[in-house]
Amino acid sequence: MKIHEYQAKELFRAAGIPVPMGHVVTVAEQAAAAFDQLGGALAVVKAQIHAGGRGKGGGVKLVKSAEEAAEAARGMLGQPLITPQTGPAGQIVKQVLVEAGTAIDRELYVGITLDRSLGCPVLMASTEGGMDIEEVAATAPEKILKEPIDPEAGLRGYQSRRLVYALGFPKASRKAAAELLQKLSRFSLEMDTSLVEINPLVIDTEGGVIALDAKVNFDDNGLFRHPDVVALRDIDEEDPRETQAEEAGLSYIALDGNIGCMVNGAGLAMGTMDTIQLAGGSPANFLDVGGGATSEQVKAAFKIILSDENVAAILVNIFGGIMKCDVIAEGIIEAAREVEIGVPLVVRLEGTNVERGRELLENSGIDLITASDLADAAAKAVEAAGVAKV
Repeated sequence: MKIHEYQAKELFRAAGIPVPMGHVVTVAEQAAAAFDQLGGALAVVKAQIHAGGRGKGGGVKLVKSAEEAAEAARGMLGQPLITPQTGPAGQIVKQVLVEAGTAIDRELYVGITLDRSLGCPVLMASTEGGMDIEEVAATAPEKILKEPIDPEAGLRGYQSRRLVYALGFPKASRKAAAELLQKLSRFSLEMDTSLVEINPLVIDTEGGVIALDAKVNFDDNGLFRHPDVVALRDIDEEDPRETQAEEAGLSYIALDGNIGCMVNGAGLAMGTMDTIQLAGGSPANFLDVGGGATSEQVKAAFKIILSDENVAAILVNIFGGIMKCDVIAEGIIEAAREVEIGVPLVVRLEGTNVERGRELLENSGIDLITASDLADAAAKAVEAAGVAKV
């Protein structure tokens, strides 16, 4: 689950991590009042959407007066903001953060995420603050420093001090920087985050260390422990198809291809998408119906896939273990009769009750394409999508 920058900063503040003062507003006139309340000669107006790269899209503006603050907010509120992470349609800005300006001396990057090779969270830090960390990793990987975080002990003191010295913090800022890293690691562990980023983490002209930006994503599996975090969820920022899938007990992630995928099992779903790519196609989604999906869930899955106007064909790839092939076949038949599929449908079934499943499909009268294995299914789906597109 993602939250807005201003919400992340409220959580940071509660954890003792320094952040600038700011006010969230929903109308331009409020932005002018917020500027005056901050009492400075400089402020920043920042669009609040669940996407990075806002500055590149015009979603971050420096302002020097209440009038400029109102004008900047007026240009953002109610408008789509397009960034490298939103897609071509952008995301409608419904609120902005008016934040006190900071006299910056240096910008750095700090982030915490899970390192699956180590099996624990890792704190990453770089002197290249303000840049996309992916760009730094591609062009200057040696500038990314890493420290593993013990899930029980957290980031140890010597680790934070080692990072502080390696990042070149001035002597006057070292203690504050080390404390911030310690607090950030505790925050990440206690709040069950999947990602925490401060980009940039800045040293101001007085030696203070401040989180000028804040990005926090939470592990959905840990949200039952944090009802206060769940209350921060902004449904308007989420893909409605992903929300519908969650309500139906399905795992769905929208992609930008044209072959809809319905698979049981996350690993098989990833393998299916890879095979589609190898066959020259592009998957439109990741959709895992799970090991015990019902006919109702299969119908819901079809509806979600077909709500994507880019889908030109659908590939159903089921390996029946816990999930029985005849149950999937019944769901496909019911869905086809209830929902007008309207695009080529390729089905590959294998596993428990596969013969019964194939028999049901063959006798159903549904217009579909059967496949013998995954490679065959992917090739047929790519071919069908190309024909359908033409």
